Amino acid sequence: MIANLDPYPVIATRKTPNLILHCGAQNVDLKDVRKVKTPSATSTWHPIPHHDLIATVQSTLKTTNLRIGTQAHSLSHEGQRYFGLMEIHAKKANNDDYCWVLGLRNSHDKTFPAGIVAGAAVLVCDNLSFVGDIKFARKHTRFINRDLPQLVSRSIGLLLAKWHDQDKRIAAYKEAEITDIEAHDLLIRSVDLGVCSNRLIPDVLHEWREPKHDAFEGRNVWSLFNAYTESLKGNLAELPKRTEALHGLLDTHVGLSA
Repeated sequence: MIANLDPYPVIATRKTPNLILHCGAQNVDLKDVRKVKTPSATSTWHPIPHHDLIATVQSTLKTTNLRIGTQAHSLSHEGQRYFGLMEIHAKKANNDDYCWVLGLRNSHDKTFPAGIVAGAAVLVCDNLSFVGDIKFARKHTRFINRDLPQLVSRSIGLLLAKWHDQDKRIAAYKEAEITDIEAHDLLIRSVDLGVCSNRLIPDVLHEWREPKHDAFEGRNVWSLFNAYTESLKGNLAELPKRTEALHGLLDTHVGLSA
């Protein structure tokens, strides 16, 4: 088992990131996560404490040039399911538009495996998006405690390798100006790809036409991207696959896809 969580220095430069809770979930402190009791293992199922996943991520980050910023944690189903977000910053970060985010999840009721997904949070509005090539999911089977540190280390290694790619992606989104006609066409195509449902079309259009934040008044792909992510707030479990599809659509539009 992973040792108890040690104090970990964080960079707290702004409010807690926006953790969109699931039905019945509650925002909690890390101390509340530690209090959750882990069920006993069986011959085929080996649950791990929620805080073991958090501690493994923290200890791995200590070995890199990355630092944890603000965090958010939630529990649902009487503590059986955990979701969390950690902002990740480079020591010499020079970007004030967005930061990387690690999304963590774990369950004690066999609902889903322990896992991590990486993405970005736009600092002005806490809009979240995720990238599909940095993630892992490990079922609660024998040797999960042995495998967990290696899997977390691999995910964070990929995060380091992809840092520059995300900078390049966002820069390309900002440089690519689009018309209303192009934005409308992309919106229809995004529905076909499962980025959003027909029900969300008016929300995305409203955010595109009248953005809540001055930073997105530019008529470019970056503003359209944030019109989507603002409208997609509401289900952290669905967000990774939706924003991965969104990145695929917009990357192709700005010429980043192979």
